[in-house]
Amino acid sequence: MIQIAHSVRIARVALVLLAAIMSASAYAGCGTGMDFLKQQKKYTQVREALLRRADALDRRLAEHGLKSCALNVLFVAYKAEAVLDIYAKAPDEANYRKLASWPICASSGKLGPKRRQRDGQVPEGFYRIDRFNPASQFHLSLGIDYPNAADRLKTRAANPGGDIFIHGSCVTVGCLPMTDAVIEEIYLYAVHARDSGQKTIPVYIFPFRMTRENMEKYEAIYRGQPELIGFWRNLKKGYEIFIEHGRALKINVMKNGDYGFAP
Repeated sequence: MIQIAHSVRIARVALVLLAAIMSASAYAGCGTGMDFLKQQKKYTQVREALLRRADALDRRLAEHGLKSCALNVLFVAYKAEAVLDIYAKAPDEANYRKLASWPICASSGKLGPKRRQRDGQVPEGFYRIDRFNPASQFHLSLGIDYPNAADRLKTRAANPGGDIFIHGSCVTVGCLPMTDAVIEEIYLYAVHARDSGQKTIPVYIFPFRMTRENMEKYEAIYRGQPELIGFWRNLKKGYEIFIEHGRALKINVMKNGDYGFAP
């Protein structure tokens, strides 16, 4: 009887260890902390977005071999095409791949960078998400760190403006507005990325897809604005590096406000 009881205890221990191994395997590559996601779930709009979108997000990520609990994301916007792309990768991967594209549902201003408060312009340049607003009046919103160091050096205005967001409600004065359904998906990807440990979520905003053909087209249209064309040529260097390599750019800002790109 003692030997049988001992064998039973061994079997139980083995089952516990097997369950632990299987659980670890199921979540291999996932972060151990859920602090940011837990904090965001305190807000009704986030909880409701998770109920509506979580399954679709997980399916889309699975199609690309990714998990919501081990995720890095990067956003790229094109003003002329009115498109916002999301790229994604696992934290231990080097290269991003495109995950989805959505239409930007409203616009303001014109092509060219934002340089002052209340000019109605959408910024152009290389930014990052600096705020999560789970109780936004525009459903949900992600703040962009405009003005960045380059913007501050380039502007001649006393006040370059601020409070630029990717948000819902499909209305805008200088932001990147999406429908409420789309911003829920975008917001949740960003939440999962931050919860996975991604401290810097890049947002690259271009005037248009900066192909050779488009550069020739817009340089002809704006030939009387050499300063703007020079600014776009500087952005094009970053665009080409990202499109070729699919990696987050290593950016520095030079004394004249131009962007430099490390290899």
